[in-house]
Amino acid sequence: MQTVRDALHELLRAQGMTTIFGNPGSTELPMLAELPDEFGYVLGLHEGVAVGMADGYAQITGKPVLVNLHTAPGLGNAMGAIFTAQANKAPLLITAGQQARSLMTMQATLTNRDAIRVPHPFVKWSFEPPRAQDVPHALARGAALAAMAPSGPVFVSIPMDDWQQPVEQDAAAHAIGRRVSRRAGADPLAVAQLAEDLAVARRPALIAGPEIDASGAWAQAVALAEHATLEVWASPLPGSGRIGFPEDHPRFRGVLPPAVGPLSQTLEGYDLVLVVGAPVFCYYPNIPGPLLPEGTRLVLIGNDPDEAARAPMGDAIIGDVALTLRALLECVPAGDRPAPEPVPAPEPAPASTPMSGAQAVDALKAALPEEAILVVEAPAVIAPLRQRLRISRPASYFLTSGGGLGFGLAASVGIQLGCPQRPVVAVLGEGSAQYAIQALWTAAAYEVPLTVLIMRNDEYAILKWFGALEGATDAPGLDLPGLDVAALANAYGVPAQSVDEPEQLVTALREAIATDGPRLVQARIAPGMAPL
Repeated sequence: MQTVRDALHELLRAQGMTTIFGNPGSTELPMLAELPDEFGYVLGLHEGVAVGMADGYAQITGKPVLVNLHTAPGLGNAMGAIFTAQANKAPLLITAGQQARSLMTMQATLTNRDAIRVPHPFVKWSFEPPRAQDVPHALARGAALAAMAPSGPVFVSIPMDDWQQPVEQDAAAHAIGRRVSRRAGADPLAVAQLAEDLAVARRPALIAGPEIDASGAWAQAVALAEHATLEVWASPLPGSGRIGFPEDHPRFRGVLPPAVGPLSQTLEGYDLVLVVGAPVFCYYPNIPGPLLPEGTRLVLIGNDPDEAARAPMGDAIIGDVALTLRALLECVPAGDRPAPEPVPAPEPAPASTPMSGAQAVDALKAALPEEAILVVEAPAVIAPLRQRLRISRPASYFLTSGGGLGFGLAASVGIQLGCPQRPVVAVLGEGSAQYAIQALWTAAAYEVPLTVLIMRNDEYAILKWFGALEGATDAPGLDLPGLDVAALANAYGVPAQSVDEPEQLVTALREAIATDGPRLVQARIAPGMAPL
């Protein structure tokens, strides 16, 4: 007799989803019983950490990932991380236990009273199967939806007594054995028209977004910029969680500012702006201005119909980014526009005590291997980090696209687990680290060779920057005196040290990156932050 739990194991094998992230409770234990030897379970000490680790793992592997949470309270704990996963378009199949079916109507302890509604609007689909026999089909549907463009989290609530129930083997086999193609090409006529528009444009620009990286389209983006002689900008923060173009390329100009007025001003002089794989646009803070300069036309290429529909200006072509760029390359004529003036390399940061954020970034650059992956949640240094490191390899930079905190430390553990052949360095503020601090225990318990760099400035620097911008410089709660992440790391089993000088930081980072196991380096930097 095949049970619901047996069908789950078959589905996960068929989908290549044998690494499970979770934080179990009593309602999840029946699901996790008799887990086959080839399956791996990664424990997070908080549900938000479990989702964050799965988010990073899914992004670096490009595959859907199962996350198992504990009924209503566990799902509630994870909601911030699910919001972030949605913004990151991370394909997560999130399950949570539910009270036994015979007790749900009585609303016995741990009943998720309205399980389907709880995760809205942060998931693509939410479902609680009406029968135990429907669980395999629901999970197969959820895995397909999570991975289908635009990818993102889905949620299935499963009563705890369903797992031992028999299934209809024929129906389960059909659900598990189905294959759903996830990529769709763009309208050929729209692509051909865009090629003509690029050919006649006087000064076109390419805005490279995170979906270029997620779809594996770096080569196509570079080829298009070179063949059609386009100037290239990176899409603005906070919606740019990945880098879609080599930032040491001669046609790269920089990162667009995130506010309406400054962004429009930066695009002055371009008559055609092609945005690829990014929303149009993720604006913040509120600095008004025209949406586009006069005489500028915008076209979006992306796989998300909602992003295309909600864009406040411009035309849109819906389709898989890599396939669409490939089709565009086949029909766009070669351009003959001169190369732009090269963006000058930044000067070495001047010495200061304590060291500046720019000095710390220079030290990181000196220690960083070429193949390293950066996971960033340090707002105080994000501007100098992008300016000074010039990251130029695919799948090498991860930042939350949602704008909130809690992604960086958890995601870095998941990314290192999903890509063990490349070193991962998490660059975090000491305040940011607190939102997922329990991830340090997972890194130690599973011997994850992760390097964590804490930029300690004893404050929420970005909030003070926003306070000055918004006329709220007297807001409380913006200082973090005495917050020692190195001491916390040691308590969680991660060896840690604190440094004050750039030379010490270079040495400490090199040693940490070369170590087989997690290490944390805390660097004291001066207060304040560079403007976004």
